[in-house]
Amino acid sequence: MRALVTGATGYIGGRLVPRLLERGHTVRVLVRDPARIAGRPWAGRVEVAAGDLLDPAGLTAALAGIEAAYYLVHSMDGRHDFEARDATAARNFVAAGQEAGLRLTVYLGGILPAGDEVSAHLRSRAEVGEILRAGLPATELRAGPIVGSGSASFEMVRYLTERLPAMIAPRWVMNDVQPIAVRDVLAYLLLALEREPLGIVNVGSERLSFRQMMQVYASVRGLKRLIVPVPVLTPRLAGLWVGLVTPIPNSLAVPLIEGVIRPVVADTARARALFPEVEPVTYRRAVELALEKLRDAGAETRWSGALGRGLPAQLTDTEGMIREIRTLHVDAPPERVFATFTGLGGDKGWLVWNAAWHLRGLLDRVVGGPGLRRGRRHPKELFPGEALDFWRVETVQPPHLLRLRAEMKVPGRAWLQWEARPEGTGTRLLQTAFFAPVGLAGTLYWYLLYPLHKLIFSDMIRAVAAESGAGS
Repeated sequence: MRALVTGATGYIGGRLVPRLLERGHTVRVLVRDPARIAGRPWAGRVEVAAGDLLDPAGLTAALAGIEAAYYLVHSMDGRHDFEARDATAARNFVAAGQEAGLRLTVYLGGILPAGDEVSAHLRSRAEVGEILRAGLPATELRAGPIVGSGSASFEMVRYLTERLPAMIAPRWVMNDVQPIAVRDVLAYLLLALEREPLGIVNVGSERLSFRQMMQVYASVRGLKRLIVPVPVLTPRLAGLWVGLVTPIPNSLAVPLIEGVIRPVVADTARARALFPEVEPVTYRRAVELALEKLRDAGAETRWSGALGRGLPAQLTDTEGMIREIRTLHVDAPPERVFATFTGLGGDKGWLVWNAAWHLRGLLDRVVGGPGLRRGRRHPKELFPGEALDFWRVETVQPPHLLRLRAEMKVPGRAWLQWEARPEGTGTRLLQTAFFAPVGLAGTLYWYLLYPLHKLIFSDMIRAVAAESGAGS
């Protein structure tokens, strides 16, 4: 089938596209900026239509020859006019879809709470569904919090539970919600393409409270957490608190919180009857799968999208991993830059702050770690798996990549990585420190030491560049 995917650079769309291709469908993606899909494994296997749902001009061409379309777009950017923009985008799509003779539109919306008190974002998503169903043959899948590696709901639960041994939470954390694993959402979306238009179908797994979601996560991670509900926190204050404690910005945290101040559950019997192939996994299993994915391969897509490129320094905190990225252009070939950073450690030292490195090694030995006493096997040569001071060589790929895994005693897991990428007549040098904290102790360790780490990492990349060539 020839299918169009809107929102292909988003969390769900980015996972749906390769699965559609695996099933033999011809896929076209609608993106505002085609450069945003560059580098994705499936980029060369899809048709690309440049356009914006808010601009009707390009939608007719995007839908030409298309039999079915996925509508996976909604606004959660903090702007006050998002409801009007979402409605306009849906009406533009309906008009173009009618002109193209679209046979099916599959839309992913959200489960609505009972009663009239519906958050603005859930209300907007329901309105979009109504517009699509009124104008086109459509299936609207309504889901609760989506749980998967990199999803906003999972990251919110993850960070709150990991970082706060005890927390005061709003009373409505006792309200029931109906989470669903991302793999099950994708299964429903794929199967919906093979069905006639079905109208509204609620999907989800077992019902449990937001408090239980955090407690189950804590159980999977082997953590003990105290959660005390109180009646004093408003949704906005709670959302701002989530924005402070987690990497999720306030523009997303506030609507996520506002969406659960009432029980958000639905009858999923129709989904079971229409899609007997899908047996939703439990929330606990969804958490286990998300953590396994992050540990083994990282998130396939994430709520935050890709970071901008070319900035001299970036500090990010997503998916339980803190990344401190620094970059410089070096007027030298990648081979020379690679030789410089693979020659660090051992008798040569680390180019800068060597006294601090030796002090860190001494402290590590005091608490039972290896310290710097292991040195390095060869002054220039590195093999994967061998020791380098208190690091372990995890990956070495001449002449471009070296990644070291820390074996010193830290409340988490840490890596240090260098990349040498050809750029013009020289090299783009990237130096990345990774840290996956364990609990509040791990987070405090990183941020309390970060001012010192920032100095060391900044001086180190400049020293590597200087030894390799002229840094700029």
